[in-house]
Amino acid sequence: MEIRTLRYFLAVAREENMTKAAEMLHVTQPTLSKALKALEEELGKKLFVRHSFSITLTEEGALLRDRAEDLVTMADKIEKEFLSLDDITGGDLYLGLAESFQIRYLARQIRKLKEHYPHLTCHITSGDTEQVTEKLDRGLLDFAVICETPDAKKYESIPFPAGDIWGLIMPKDHPLAAKENIRIDDLIGIPLFTSEQGWNGDIRNWAGDRFDELHLEGSFRLAYNASMFVREGLGCQLSFEHLVDVSPKSGLVFRPLFPKLETKLYLIWNRYQTFTPISERFLEQVRQWQQ
Repeated sequence: MEIRTLRYFLAVAREENMTKAAEMLHVTQPTLSKALKALEEELGKKLFVRHSFSITLTEEGALLRDRAEDLVTMADKIEKEFLSLDDITGGDLYLGLAESFQIRYLARQIRKLKEHYPHLTCHITSGDTEQVTEKLDRGLLDFAVICETPDAKKYESIPFPAGDIWGLIMPKDHPLAAKENIRIDDLIGIPLFTSEQGWNGDIRNWAGDRFDELHLEGSFRLAYNASMFVREGLGCQLSFEHLVDVSPKSGLVFRPLFPKLETKLYLIWNRYQTFTPISERFLEQVRQWQQ
């Protein structure tokens, strides 16, 4: 199974049209059709259902699409890594980042690094701990930033200089908006939105034996999306400070939890990872946090 054939397959899966895919790939349609037929024969599975003017994936084709995307991404990453070995002015960094105001520290170090390596290119994936560590474990990322204590058996890590403060986001006319901080009693009976990771981790620990009294109305991976539900009066949002616009014009306010709940961030990488030159320089730059 060749990477080139997988690129052909992904193009057809994306375009859902053989002619458009052939034009995009700059190959003839017969060449493309022959390559895909050979792929189906190699795998012994039908990958496409061909209609009059379109093509759709079979279940087997959908499975291959997911796997092929990872393989092609990895092939591209390897190619760029080898090209960067002789490039002392830059290279490619692959980062998976949690949502946090503290990412500003990371961005600051990347800015300083680009002053010395102007051809540095960053490829950013956003997600929760489960999403970014999965990609890190598969070798699709060089580093990840997570909002929980990392597994020391699997990862090396550097803590961020500061943590994130948890609080409640609500419409400015909400009864709780008049309070300076939010206690567990205030949250009883309130429909709450937050991340699944935060709900089962930090919030559960903070609420203690009263956790079961809280009501999760819905879970979100992105704080911005949750804030849209808050704007519509569907509930209140438990979130890190600074992730959502709470300026006067936004119609929303943020009030910190009490007792104070703070989450530390960590930059992590695989314990036995082999670094590219630009990855090593990035890590050297980030270590300045600890000096």
